[in-house]
Amino acid sequence: MCGILAVFGCADNSQAKRSRIIELSRRLQHRGPDWSGLHCYDDCYLAHQRLAIVDPTSGDQPLYNEDKTVVVTVNGEIYNHKELREKLKNHQFRTGSDCEVIAHLYEEYGEDFVHMLDGMFSFVLLDTRDKSFIAARDAIGITPLYMGWGLDGSVWFASEMKALSDDCERFVSFLPGHIYSSKQGALRRWYNPPWYLEQIPSTPYDPPLLRTAFEKASVLKWIENWKKKDSDRKKEGYTSLERSNIIYCIHIPKAVLKRLMTDVPFGVLLSGGLDSSLVAAVASRYLVESKVACQWGSQLHTFCIGLKGSPDLKAAREVADYLGTRHHEFYFTVQEGLDALEEVIYHIETYDVTTIRASTPMFLMSRKIKSLGVKMVLSGEGSDEIFGGYLYFHKAPNKEEFHQETCRKIKALHLYDCLRANKSTSAWGVEARVPFLDKEFINTAMNIDPEWKMVRPDLGRIEKWILRNAFDDDKKPYLPKHILYRQKEQFSDGVGYSWIDGLKDHANKHVSDSMLMNASFVYPENTPTTKEGYYYRTIFEKFFPKNAARSTVPGGPSIACSTAKAVEWDASWSKNLDPSGRAALGVHADAYEEADTKPVNLLNGSPQELQESVAKTATVA
Repeated sequence: MCGILAVFGCADNSQAKRSRIIELSRRLQHRGPDWSGLHCYDDCYLAHQRLAIVDPTSGDQPLYNEDKTVVVTVNGEIYNHKELREKLKNHQFRTGSDCEVIAHLYEEYGEDFVHMLDGMFSFVLLDTRDKSFIAARDAIGITPLYMGWGLDGSVWFASEMKALSDDCERFVSFLPGHIYSSKQGALRRWYNPPWYLEQIPSTPYDPPLLRTAFEKASVLKWIENWKKKDSDRKKEGYTSLERSNIIYCIHIPKAVLKRLMTDVPFGVLLSGGLDSSLVAAVASRYLVESKVACQWGSQLHTFCIGLKGSPDLKAAREVADYLGTRHHEFYFTVQEGLDALEEVIYHIETYDVTTIRASTPMFLMSRKIKSLGVKMVLSGEGSDEIFGGYLYFHKAPNKEEFHQETCRKIKALHLYDCLRANKSTSAWGVEARVPFLDKEFINTAMNIDPEWKMVRPDLGRIEKWILRNAFDDDKKPYLPKHILYRQKEQFSDGVGYSWIDGLKDHANKHVSDSMLMNASFVYPENTPTTKEGYYYRTIFEKFFPKNAARSTVPGGPSIACSTAKAVEWDASWSKNLDPSGRAALGVHADAYEEADTKPVNLLNGSPQELQESVAKTATVA
């Protein structure tokens, strides 16, 4: 990951302003500790803090077209940059950076090229010929981007809001899958997949096709057919479905393998759960064939963190032994996690409870990983949103609501798991890549009839059954059966159940009943309803006191990471609002005791009820 900052239309373009831009850009230096760059043109500034992953020697930014009239600052990776260069043979490239194609694509196609990019990215581009500019963010929001406005009429963009919060009157999270054009003065959506409208798909479940979309295993059996014409395959008796699968296998991007594009040491975050274990299994299986094996060896490095004796540490060690990876096991104590909370909240820029719970161990692990010289990791985020893997999906009343909830979850990833995975690792100059959020893989998985994703105990189907089944290969197993069918464990739970319990105990010592009872007056927007939430909010407000900052954080009730809409699936959930998977009573194997889930009695009622009472009294008066 890198850090980008861009400012357009400053009233002041003096040396002092340049110094201020450099100062603000340095707030992002943790994201890109390898080099800094700044391009100034009249009242426009594009700054960059680089984490060198691809072409470390010549890929410093900002990047340019041939005559330097087009300038771009980019955070991210473009996995198909070599294919795009083939379309740009009449252009002269200055570096080996995967991101340089953006400047040339703009020169060739104007603003309508973002859909051609396969990767994770946030970028800002300046055309000095007319001083127009564009900004864009990847389809799902894997990389962060914020947009702000100054009192002098300036427009700002930055990877993290800490670079905007002091100088912008207002700032917002830039919407994923969108592009901003200064010519139009507005955002427009460039990413328009079929699932976005939440229409219910009807494509039958095809296990080999799903597996192929994630890696290249089933491509092998079709390899002899690659050069054949489709008409020849028809003569040889292939069905239309088989022929379409062959064609699909030829062109489909391999979600895991393409993310091995790196010129630096890398590894996999392995919790021992289904998703990270599949990423590790696929990467390990095909690493020997990849280019990076020649440079960094064919034994995969894997990393796990937890409290001693935690479920994740045990499962991850077993997976690592099975796959033969070089496994690195890190431990932390509850106190070490508590001591890191302020730093974590400063870096991840949220007060969302479940995000902070999970970000803290990931933040601590990333520091350890960086100390080993590793700069890039693969991670398993996104699978639970795509396949309905959270335990509350057990209560989905029908396939329509199941599918619509997965759509809502994917659309909100940039505010939760993508934010956590990116900022927790970037805090230490480590880049996290997420194969499950590959555009083509999402399209494949979200086009499956959701009836197949439903939890069906009568048919032996647990959460994410279709993914587990797709990789259930008795001839050449990817994982041990009990790992492949291990119950969903949220990361903040899996690192050790006493972690969340310790957080709650710590918050109880710092937040009194009266503080929580009056929370709606102190924090009228997104009012915290628990002492843990209140405690995080006080830390957040210390670093980011502006209303614009608190408005970037989502709110609403949640059960086991659900959206507010899904809370309606079970009437009892409204009395048991906790984002932990253990709040899914009757589903999680180690669920909370029922007494632990009862809401705190706030003397005269909840903060919301008290606020409404005071408002009613004021109205009468």
